[in-house]
Amino acid sequence: MPVCSMEGNTSCGYNRAVEDMRRREYPMLGGSIYLDHAGTALYPKSLIERFSADLISNLYGNPHSASHPSQLSARRIDDARLRLLQMFHADPEDFDVVFVANTTAGVKLVAEAFREQPGGFSYAYHKDCHTSLVGVREVAREHICLASDDDANEWLQHEQHLKITASSPVLFAYPAQSNMNGRRLPLDWCKMVRFPTRGDSRAAFTLLDAAALLSTSPLDLSNPETAPDFTVLSLYKIFGFPDLGALVIRKAAGHIFGKRRYFGGGTVDMVVCLKEQWHAKKTESLHDQLEDGTLPIHNILALHSAMDVQRELFGSLEQISRHTAFLAKRLYEGLSALRHANGSLVCELYTNRSSDYGDPSKQGPIVAFNIRNSLGVWTSNFEVEKLASVKNIHLRTGGLCNPGGIASSLSLSPWEMKQNFSAGQRCGNENDIMGGKPTGMIRVSLGASSTVDDVDAFVGFVQEFFLETSVAPMPRSPVVDEVSLRTSPFFVESLTVYPIKSCAGWKVPSGVAWEVREEGLVWDREWCLVHQGTGAALSQKRYPKMALLRPTIDLEQGCLRVRYAGSSDEISVPLSADPSYFPEAGQVKQPTTRVCGDVVSAQRYSSARINGFFSQVLGVGCQLARFPAAGASARHSKAHLQQRQMPGAFPEVERPILLSNESPILIVSRSSLNRLNEQIKAHGGKAAAAEVFRANIVLAERAPGREQAYAEDGWHGVQIGQQQLELLGACRRCQMVCIDQQTARRDEEPFVTLAKTRRIAGKVFFGQHACLASRLAQHPTIAVGDGVIGR
Repeated sequence: MPVCSMEGNTSCGYNRAVEDMRRREYPMLGGSIYLDHAGTALYPKSLIERFSADLISNLYGNPHSASHPSQLSARRIDDARLRLLQMFHADPEDFDVVFVANTTAGVKLVAEAFREQPGGFSYAYHKDCHTSLVGVREVAREHICLASDDDANEWLQHEQHLKITASSPVLFAYPAQSNMNGRRLPLDWCKMVRFPTRGDSRAAFTLLDAAALLSTSPLDLSNPETAPDFTVLSLYKIFGFPDLGALVIRKAAGHIFGKRRYFGGGTVDMVVCLKEQWHAKKTESLHDQLEDGTLPIHNILALHSAMDVQRELFGSLEQISRHTAFLAKRLYEGLSALRHANGSLVCELYTNRSSDYGDPSKQGPIVAFNIRNSLGVWTSNFEVEKLASVKNIHLRTGGLCNPGGIASSLSLSPWEMKQNFSAGQRCGNENDIMGGKPTGMIRVSLGASSTVDDVDAFVGFVQEFFLETSVAPMPRSPVVDEVSLRTSPFFVESLTVYPIKSCAGWKVPSGVAWEVREEGLVWDREWCLVHQGTGAALSQKRYPKMALLRPTIDLEQGCLRVRYAGSSDEISVPLSADPSYFPEAGQVKQPTTRVCGDVVSAQRYSSARINGFFSQVLGVGCQLARFPAAGASARHSKAHLQQRQMPGAFPEVERPILLSNESPILIVSRSSLNRLNEQIKAHGGKAAAAEVFRANIVLAERAPGREQAYAEDGWHGVQIGQQQLELLGACRRCQMVCIDQQTARRDEEPFVTLAKTRRIAGKVFFGQHACLASRLAQHPTIAVGDGVIGR
């Protein structure tokens, strides 16, 4: 098949030849578009036909024998090693090839060799590493993840993060190409490890993951002085068949395998096991020492057919690289150009600052992205993949086995990833939008058999199903515009979250958009303190010192910190539901917990340090327990069960709540509080602080002196920013409002004055219960300063 260069108009020439080959060699594809060559390469039928003819024409045997079929296998296997080395311009005097099951098996072989070193080894890996390289850290003495290229360069020059000793070698691992977004990393890092600028004599080695790179691009190992010590690759990803991997070892680094203790058939010359325990390892070559047992003979033999067919159909890897680079640039530009009718981008594309789709040395033929609608709402990747499958388009979505790249690209903090896991998120399941963020992405990978038609068809698919040519109206009216909100008479004066039921609140900082859910503000009343004897949740009514337990939500560290007022003692628990803090399922029967008469399945913490902290402060044996929003809530708002004594709406709809008493959200008005305090002070009492009412949202009026006390009593709902909240009715008050939240002392106010001024049918009311009325955004948020309009 003729193969032209990629100069000029590449849609003719190479691409036309590939289209012809596709029709002839890939009849199984039909009308399918295969866009995940980085994960599963395709192979033509001529490869299988050629390999079948080889097997029919020759008899191959186990190479561990002197018979003719065995010697034929041995020769053909040696020839395959040589051809692979030649493919990478690697001199067999300097390199050896070890056949393994897959890339991961090659990584594991290297990791096990380093684990056997005296004193273990130190491990540094780049955040773009595939999961298989990340896993090496578990057998290292110490390890560090380098979060960027700058961090990697800094570490390579100074290596301050790891304690290097003469007996502890260092292994530095990174991918030649990210399997997530295709960006290519500097190959000269291998040289920097071997020839450090500091001139020290540490033993340092490099492990290069070339699996993604070699699927479409060449790798030059002609200079053994600057080449990686260990290069892992997938022959399956290069040729599509056979299912086989390889580990290319620079012989100068081969001594690292000298401490390897395990041996199997084929890697020893002699074994004594009766009376004496002794064996003699093979020493002829590295592959003789490392390939335990019978090799996958037929898979290795199939390499000859694979290499022949690839050369005949596509030419060299250099030509494939130019072809796929052209297609990747076309795809990237096509997706980048898609915009909704309101001008917003359809695709959020994930690239590195060094990526350049016009430069194959910096970017491989992979495009990673997510899709948004015209309102900025993320589209579920699970839904994209289902629709693509219906249209015979095959791609990859999810975490892509690249945890570091996914976390950095999607701005997922460790605690968020753990929290998502606790909430049931798994790679590939339907639950792929959590906390207003995608948990994975869509990957389109192009290979030798991809064509311009494939690229254009995929861009057309995205355009047809996800590009909005007209701006749809907001799903629920009325929604007030930004100008009206900025000039509205009310605004959010403060937002407060009460992480631990009946303990002090934590004020959301100004300018922080805070998520609001059906259950209320995020992190509000997810925890409680449980009496060890009765199993009932503690409250300030009986234990007023709970007001002095001051929680702080640390989103940067992903933890809830709690201190006792006036003390430096502090405990912290992760925001994610870390299972190590709870008894293992089946070992300890989880006791029941009662909250406001409801029996809930709260998880009790098993840490003696955590529970001892709370028990000592309050003077009662208690345990911290959690009732996370991710769990199945058996509790519902009770506000709608009240008698209609105060103005307001009481819908017969069950609203889920966590550990709050009545409803998801409680709102009070600064104007109403001011009116109440005027009445208290008129009778010589002490004014009440807003904190005693334990409201989540305090509303205030913009214009001083124009207060509308108790205006909220006449509202059925409020709009806060772009979120609609439904009011469920007035909040019935008890004597707990008499506890000073700064001192934990009891007083008779403000309950006495409320009983005189806000009593209806024998019940005292102040503030309004509320809940999220509709989800106008995928990640509804409100913030201090948001305009408020009551209806």
